[in-house]
Amino acid sequence: MLKRSAATAAKTLFLVRHAKSSWKEAGLADRERPLSGRGKRDAPRMGALLARRDARPELLVTSPAVRAVKTAEAMAAALGRGPADFLVDEGIYGAGPEELIEVIRRFDDQVRHAMLVGHNPALTELANRLAERDIGNVPTCGVVILSLATDTWTTAGDCPATLLEFLSPKKPEA
Repeated sequence: MLKRSAATAAKTLFLVRHAKSSWKEAGLADRERPLSGRGKRDAPRMGALLARRDARPELLVTSPAVRAVKTAEAMAAALGRGPADFLVDEGIYGAGPEELIEVIRRFDDQVRHAMLVGHNPALTELANRLAERDIGNVPTCGVVILSLATDTWTTAGDCPATLLEFLSPKKPEA
């Protein structure tokens, strides 16, 4: 479903909101919040769903927040990758949609399929901007899959993008 012919100049971007985090530890810094029980269940489940759909991001880039890193680890494992196969980018934490576009523009052009794990509201705003439509709120562990009509990441945000799928852990097959 997510495969493209070699003649198609396109990049596939997976935008993933981190899985549900825990608020149990009072006084814990926002960046340090771990995944909740639901988050620990949803992240590998959504990764497995992507694997069944033959989604194979070559690059996984995550926010340094603990909840985002743990989501990326679970997604990577479900996709047959390990923690060494993803990058932590300080620029994602606290970023707005424009800063996220700048992160994406730094992706290596040899990469055709990339995943970015981040936070709301920026992730939803970015998805809406790129797809040029209102997809509503990206829930925790939600995945927005976009096809960018370009052969270079440096034009992300300026090139046409098509919404391929919008997956939610509450409706993973929808």
